Amino acid sequence: MAYLVIYDYLVSLSTVALDGTISPRPPLTKGRVLQAAVDLCDRDGLGALTMRRLGTELGVEAMSLYKHVTNKEEILDGIVEVVVGEIAIPSAGSDWKQAMRRRARSAREVLSRHSWAIGLLEARGSTGPSALRYLDTILGNLRSAGFSIEHAAHAFWLLDCYVYGQVIQETAMRLSTSKEMTEPAGSTREPSTTNGFPHLAEVEEHARKSGFTFDGEFEFGLDLILDALDRTATSVTD
Repeated sequence: MAYLVIYDYLVSLSTVALDGTISPRPPLTKGRVLQAAVDLCDRDGLGALTMRRLGTELGVEAMSLYKHVTNKEEILDGIVEVVVGEIAIPSAGSDWKQAMRRRARSAREVLSRHSWAIGLLEARGSTGPSALRYLDTILGNLRSAGFSIEHAAHAFWLLDCYVYGQVIQETAMRLSTSKEMTEPAGSTREPSTTNGFPHLAEVEEHARKSGFTFDGEFEFGLDLILDALDRTATSVTD
């Protein structure tokens, strides 16, 4: 056991370059552990995250991680903080509509990179400093714009549900498209199911001709939501 600890310590201090020279390895920190956990989940999914696998990613024994995190629960809370910290939040005094649009776009971009985090964000709650700052700043922006407490909460919930749903839908469609593109030649595919369903066939034809894009659909829905919230805020302040 002792030799493993010594080996682990030496490995943590250096890396071997291609030419055989040894260069210093960045020290293991909680920040490095959490970022490695995020990178692992991005590549292989949340289910792949174990202490042993994370140690392998960092080039150390799993036991070394416990010097920086108490357990896997702390890692899960920590990666929520990392992901939330990547989302843009409103600056002081910014127009609420522009701020919510920027926030929604940023959340979609971040969660598209970390789609595994959507369920985790809700399951783990929002107790870390980054998550609490994120929530408080957004609600504060809406309250400063004249939203009542009730309508600010409604607006936050609605926008989050919209962004989450959009990312989930996009992710599923990308996976489906990727699977179709990688199917071997000559494989059997399902025949078209729109025969006999004229309205569905019409929409599919429109999508092909108009150049359907995820960005376009996202912006269309976001405009509707923000305009509706604008009318709500105006009616409250009148």
